[in-house]
Amino acid sequence: MTTDAAGRSTAERLAVSLENASSLDPLRSFYRGVADSLPKGRVLEELRGRTLGHALHPLMTDLPLGTWMSASLLDLFGGRRSQDAARRLVGAGVVFAVPTAISGFADYGRLHSTGAERVGSVHAMLNGWGLIAYTASWLLRRKGRHRAGVMVALAAGGGLVVSGYLGGHLSLRKGEPEAASPLAAL
Repeated sequence: MTTDAAGRSTAERLAVSLENASSLDPLRSFYRGVADSLPKGRVLEELRGRTLGHALHPLMTDLPLGTWMSASLLDLFGGRRSQDAARRLVGAGVVFAVPTAISGFADYGRLHSTGAERVGSVHAMLNGWGLIAYTASWLLRRKGRHRAGVMVALAAGGGLVVSGYLGGHLSLRKGEPEAASPLAAL
């Protein structure tokens, strides 16, 4: 892995450059508006993981990502007989992605720095792109265009890897206390 004089990897340098990219402010404002539109009160606190004692969103990501990765494994190694199962897994991931996104917006509402909001905006945008692409993959598969659906899903998965890195950067490297600990507000 390549590091700079400060010991930062290329990926970390790119994430830090997003923190400083004022060109992301219109996107940041849009996502701030979405986060601010969530209903206040107990539902919002539960979306942030109040009962769990830690953020809900990272746990929720396992559902769509797990089904989508499983579908890709079937696509790559399962042959024709696994096409229906792969299609169903892609569809299940699309369904799971909706509450996952809502929990992500609940966490976004707790970010406390402009830089974190910029990174969070790119994270959300990539996740939105992934959801659209996986939905397209599911539709292609339903129309009998399995190979095209597989290609779209593999591209979407690549984008979600980048998004996942940015999500990890927010919670682990940036140390966003509100995002990392929903109990801090109680």
